[in-house]
Amino acid sequence: MTTAEPETDTAAVEKELLAFLTERVGAEPALDQDLFAAGLVSSMFAMQLVVHLEDTYDVEIVGPELALDNFRSVRAMSALVQRLRQDGDPQ
Repeated sequence: MTTAEPETDTAAVEKELLAFLTERVGAEPALDQDLFAAGLVSSMFAMQLVVHLEDTYDVEIVGPELALDNFRSVRAMSALVQRLRQDGDPQ
């Protein structure tokens, strides 16, 4: 059985992240909403987001990429995934 790779275009990543966040926090945030300021995401939950992004999109988030600003909104996380996929995917 082969596992299909997740779609990684910006709209697909944003849609998947919205679904993940909605399931976990019980509310669907706006794409540009500051998740920390809105109280939807804590620093502990941000670590769950790191693991989710790494597992779902086969990226490694380390060093300066762990900055909270990369997890502040759905758009910021989607941009992080796109950047890491472009920079680190030799395929």
